[in-house]
Amino acid sequence: MNAPSSSKWPAPVAIAPDLLAEIQAEFSREWLRIVTAAQQGQLTAPKDRRFRSEAWSASPSHSFNAHVYLLSAKVVDQLVDAAQVSDALRNRLRFSAMQWVEAMSPANYFATNPDAQQAMIDSNGESLLKGARNLLQDIQKGRMTQTDESGFELGKNVATTEGAVIYQNRLFQLIQYAPITEKVHQKPLLVVPPCINKFYILDLQASNSFVRHAVAAGFTVMLVSWRNPLETDTDGIDAATWADYLQDGVLEAIKVTSTVTRQKQINALGFCVGGTLLASALALAHAQGNDPVSSLTLLTTLLDFEETGVLDVFVDEAHAQTREKQLGAGGLLSARELGTTFSFLRPAELVWNYVEGNYLKGEIPRAFDLLYWNSDGTNLPGPFFTWYFRNTYLENNLKTPGRVKVGKYPLDLGSLTMPTFIYGSREDHIVPWQSAYASTSLLRGPMRFVLGASGHIAGVINPPASGRRSYWSHGVDYACSEMPAKADVWLQGAQEHVGSWWPEWLEWLAVQSGKQVRARTRLGNTRHEPIEKAPGAFVKTRAV
Repeated sequence: MNAPSSSKWPAPVAIAPDLLAEIQAEFSREWLRIVTAAQQGQLTAPKDRRFRSEAWSASPSHSFNAHVYLLSAKVVDQLVDAAQVSDALRNRLRFSAMQWVEAMSPANYFATNPDAQQAMIDSNGESLLKGARNLLQDIQKGRMTQTDESGFELGKNVATTEGAVIYQNRLFQLIQYAPITEKVHQKPLLVVPPCINKFYILDLQASNSFVRHAVAAGFTVMLVSWRNPLETDTDGIDAATWADYLQDGVLEAIKVTSTVTRQKQINALGFCVGGTLLASALALAHAQGNDPVSSLTLLTTLLDFEETGVLDVFVDEAHAQTREKQLGAGGLLSARELGTTFSFLRPAELVWNYVEGNYLKGEIPRAFDLLYWNSDGTNLPGPFFTWYFRNTYLENNLKTPGRVKVGKYPLDLGSLTMPTFIYGSREDHIVPWQSAYASTSLLRGPMRFVLGASGHIAGVINPPASGRRSYWSHGVDYACSEMPAKADVWLQGAQEHVGSWWPEWLEWLAVQSGKQVRARTRLGNTRHEPIEKAPGAFVKTRAV
């Protein structure tokens, strides 16, 4: 075989000499400042949250180590920024460097963490024993404990909104929630959550339940609870495809919702991947000659996958082909792998924070409903995942009319002409808000875009009573042709409002939902009788 030509090898990463000299000079100046302050006894503990405790301040040597670590981390970031590489490679370098930098923090190791050492002294060694016990328990569970899980039970203090499962098939259960108002809007709301997480992020506790808030506002709410497939299942669920999730999942849920409520058209809401599924399913319905939804809500949803934020570091042809060989014909992508991937998107908060607290100090994390949900992951059928990975993140096929087909039906998101409410979160690292905004150029109905503060979850789950955060909006619907082409231009004309975006969405939804009618206390109908109480059995199946 001939040796490959040199042109096929990637060029070494280069940094402009003047930039490298500047970084070196800044490092030398800062190093000298730290050393001098330490020698004079004037070096205080850094302001970084990892080094704020009294133990760090009381130990000059540990404080010095913390300063040197932070200086080194800063230099690594500067070198990545200065590297003469493509933006795609820079993002991968930055992600890899972040993993190394966060792992090397002196707070992560007992020998270099004075806070953990002091805890051992104060507890006569009990903290070390508890930490070892915590580690062994997590090894047995196969995941890191992020919250006191003993404080939560589905149906008891999370996922508590009253209702019943009125339908199920091999992919999902459909929950209908009981009305709590005498009258409800004529058209119901179907909620399609992501199948890569469990639905109850939208129904945590009464005070922050998105579902309960919609029910209390006078809407008949139905919700898809996706099945969590297990390796022990023998009915072929591990071979379920993207097309199955559209036809037998979303469109079947729409059909049952329409039948039970006796409405030819309903309102539908999709969250994250649930929004991608919902929009795709509606395009499929249109191709089949049906028009079952009169209004659409998309929360932190990608339809155009041109810019996918930090997740782009995992996307390439080699990864797609590897996964297709592993799972394309069947099998499960494990919740453990999905959970680990998402945790390492924010390693300081979702990994090393618990290494220090749980294992070095022997602490038990406080009970927190959102983190309990975060630890309750789901498996995914391999064919579903591999199709989704290639056609969205890798090839961005959904945005191009006709490029994706389900059976003989080509999908065109431009066929969706219903009124649409699109929400993005300004600090979202999973769905960058500009990418959520990009859906406005694909859909063709009147639309309203709203931008919430905070991230992927906290921005969405922001009940009005909390009085927290803010959101930006124009407060009116626009024809698709009137929406600014660029997200930043839209933001320049938007008004910031203090508090939750939920009231504006509910006001918008009410306009789409027809007259108010007397609420029916009976759930389901003669064809779809209640099977069990909400939240149902599917959501209670744990993957790990």
